[in-house]
Amino acid sequence: MPKPLGYVHREPQSPLDGNLAMTSTHEALVTDQFGPRAAAYVTSVVHAQGADLEELVALVRGHDKARVLDLGCGGGHVGFYVAPHVREVVAYDLSEEMLRAVAGTARERGLDNVVTQCGAAEKLDMPDASFDFVFSRYSAHHWSDVGAALREARRVLAPGGKVVFIDVVAPKLPLFDTFLQSIELLRDPSHGRNYSAMEWQALLRAAGFTPGHTSARRLRLEFASWIARIRTSDLHAQAIRSLQTMTSREVKDYFEIEPDGSFTLDTMSFEAEPA
Repeated sequence: MPKPLGYVHREPQSPLDGNLAMTSTHEALVTDQFGPRAAAYVTSVVHAQGADLEELVALVRGHDKARVLDLGCGGGHVGFYVAPHVREVVAYDLSEEMLRAVAGTARERGLDNVVTQCGAAEKLDMPDASFDFVFSRYSAHHWSDVGAALREARRVLAPGGKVVFIDVVAPKLPLFDTFLQSIELLRDPSHGRNYSAMEWQALLRAAGFTPGHTSARRLRLEFASWIARIRTSDLHAQAIRSLQTMTSREVKDYFEIEPDGSFTLDTMSFEAEPA
């Protein structure tokens, strides 16, 4: 039988397709992913400790009048670490649920100088030159426009201030880079991109910063908790394990893939000052 003019055949959607269809923007996808998992990120051992957090404390120590912006604060761990040493920390995130969890934990810890504000990194509703430090940890790979967010960070940074961006970084070799981006996206559909160290340096310069000290590290992720924290679907978890099993020996060695799927990746801290 002929189909009506304008008819478009569509296969029935799976439950997963239906969930994705309800999400209209990248910002909505990020909040849908992380809002319901707020408690898991506040209590995450991977996020709650590390030498990178200690480096941030070392930077702010002695600046008790400083205001700090924690850009894309997630579980709030940057703020929890630096708050005892500064005048105020603004924990800034897209997710209201995440911010409620951060505010509650700050109250429990007696950190009355941690305040929360909701919004996107690409458009900060804040005055120019209003922060002495801008820090961001494990957030940039979710931003839809990293260049715009860095320009906003530059705008709100006071003269003589400093920014530090901490994130997973993409390896130089495309073979390794492709594998990393693939498993990140399967684990979390709101993943944007992990940038390489060279890309980070170029982005910082383009936003009006002079890149400074960097610290490179390796971070081991236990597979079961890595997927449980974001509630990765069974289908996607199986796809990740399939990629890990079928990939080349070079990839397995670089990421130190273990029998249970646990693996190790690269992270880096990027310090910068206004150019």
